[in-house]
Amino acid sequence: MAGALEGVKVLEFSEMIAAPFAGMHLGDMGADVIKVEPPEGDPWRHGVEFAPNESKTFLSLNRNKRGITLDLKQPEAQEIVHRIVPSMDIVVVNYRPDVPKRLGIDYETLSALNPRLIYLQNTAMGGRGEHSHRPGYDLIAQAVTGLMVTGGRLDLDGVPMPLTPAIGDYATGLIIAMAACAALFERERSGVGQKVDTTLLGTSLALQIATFMRTEIATPPPTEGSASSASPEARAMNAYYRVYRTKDSMIAVACLTPILRRKMAEALGVVDVRHERKIPRDSDEGRETALQFTAAAIERFLEKTTAEWLADLDAAGVPAGPVNNVIDLLDDPQVLANDLVVDYQHPVAGTVSMVGPIIQMANTPTSVRRPPPTLGQHNGEVLAEFGYSAEEIDKLREVGALAH
Repeated sequence: MAGALEGVKVLEFSEMIAAPFAGMHLGDMGADVIKVEPPEGDPWRHGVEFAPNESKTFLSLNRNKRGITLDLKQPEAQEIVHRIVPSMDIVVVNYRPDVPKRLGIDYETLSALNPRLIYLQNTAMGGRGEHSHRPGYDLIAQAVTGLMVTGGRLDLDGVPMPLTPAIGDYATGLIIAMAACAALFERERSGVGQKVDTTLLGTSLALQIATFMRTEIATPPPTEGSASSASPEARAMNAYYRVYRTKDSMIAVACLTPILRRKMAEALGVVDVRHERKIPRDSDEGRETALQFTAAAIERFLEKTTAEWLADLDAAGVPAGPVNNVIDLLDDPQVLANDLVVDYQHPVAGTVSMVGPIIQMANTPTSVRRPPPTLGQHNGEVLAEFGYSAEEIDKLREVGALAH
């Protein structure tokens, strides 16, 4: 069966994470995605290469795409784009705000060629403001938006560390894909395309929810994971939302309501007097009671294996799960039962197993139809589709506009 976006054509000018991640998900839903790379390729091709121009990171972000290599600094390469764009539904651009115009791929230029075009532009800091010109990656976005502090990861010197994986980048990729689908739906009503802007700045703020909020009457919430709340004492006081060591490994528990917290204490067989009477959290008694309960819980969890505790906590209705290593999950029965692993053949890497489409649709199923392209793999194929003769393609290679 065809995917939900079958027939939708996407031209992707992207490097690194956010936009490639978006394009991959659009491709999973059936879109025909053409990724445009510079002659040397997307920089991720060269991050810990296992073969020339190939890396695991690139493979993980670029399935279900065809790839062409253009030197967009040359007018002949820009002419190729301008010839392709009238047939496109979506263009995704992931550069600094000043770069697209220099390369002839800005919204004004491309929308004049195709008024139905949906132009998705992702930048680090947005297209306006004194910092809009700055290049930016996930680390910078986490720093300037406070997300790094909110996340609460500190090195031994107390310096904030970024959340990993690159949460701002990956979340922005999902937002770009969501925005593309919304813009396609709107175009069905209006008949015209539009420009859509996304930013690492906006995503990183949105991820912090109530922490990035101010009201006239409400007390500002504590910064989750800030240096103070990530202190050893603060962690010790939080017995109901944490990881514990067990007899053979580790287990995570997440009890965010009074009912769940009571169930956990009962399942452990450890008395928590806070369930019997109200004790102010910030009082001396409150702190001492919390520390005593956590210490008792730590000792209790060590008495059984993770599997034994999971059985007990499941029976009690307590949210819990084992602490796994991601590499082991490729063979995990729960992951496999939900079709979250796909295998495909890559011309260089051989058999590749990776996380599959994360959206599953009953009538228009997502699927993996293409492995990630090798560098310039579809140059001739794509240009031939748009009317270029073999002689013209050879000429473009000669002048360097079309690489490889």
